[in-house]
Amino acid sequence: MTYKVSKHFQNHLQSLSELIHSFDTVGTEFGNGDRNRIKTVDFEGLTLNIKSFKEPNFINQIAYQYFRRSKARRSFEYATFLKGKGIGTPDPIAYFEFRKGIGFGKSFYISEHEKPDLTYRDLVREPDLINHEHILRAFTRFTFQLHEKGVEFQDHSPGNTLIFLEKEGIRFSLVDLNRMTFKALNFKERMFNFRRLTPKKDMVRVMSDEYSKLVDRPQQEVFESMWKFTSEFQRKFHLKQKRKKKLKSLF
Repeated sequence: MTYKVSKHFQNHLQSLSELIHSFDTVGTEFGNGDRNRIKTVDFEGLTLNIKSFKEPNFINQIAYQYFRRSKARRSFEYATFLKGKGIGTPDPIAYFEFRKGIGFGKSFYISEHEKPDLTYRDLVREPDLINHEHILRAFTRFTFQLHEKGVEFQDHSPGNTLIFLEKEGIRFSLVDLNRMTFKALNFKERMFNFRRLTPKKDMVRVMSDEYSKLVDRPQQEVFESMWKFTSEFQRKFHLKQKRKKKLKSLF
């Protein structure tokens, strides 16, 4: 077993390890568990979020064991990096990795569990939400700050940004962190990063208006670029769903 524990939880290594080894019988299931399983567990006055990553196929078992960092390790390291940059994400607590023969087996990432008021998905589903545009513009400014700090969140999608409506203002927190790159982002890469968020043109128009002010480019230029990448993503997404449906009908 390979692991790393946050300095704030060093004294709880044994207890955290026991949670991992008894994952199937502890806590409460969270989410649908299509690919990976997530459970919430009460621990020392906190609620922990434990993510169990699906065991990889044989090729990736070799890749993760010898050539690549696991999703659990990346999640822990990226969360630590984001916190250091002042970017919101649930506090990283630990990761654990297990071998399977000569390759890589299961892995787990533990973080503090946060309960948001909203996610970006709620903005897509509820256009009449109070302060909808205000929140959307704040989200756009948050994304701009990610870009300015050299963070490309490759899973920048509706369910992966938690939104907290607080007295001091709106706070954002990123989850599902294992796919990120860190580099200076050009204009095209920044626009591409918005593609997964919403199919709604009016929302893209608001985001492009806010982003254009921040990046000091014409609003129409920002909108056209953002909408082009969004439209292309939606086209490919629906084509993929159509193919899946067709395949299912054959069996």
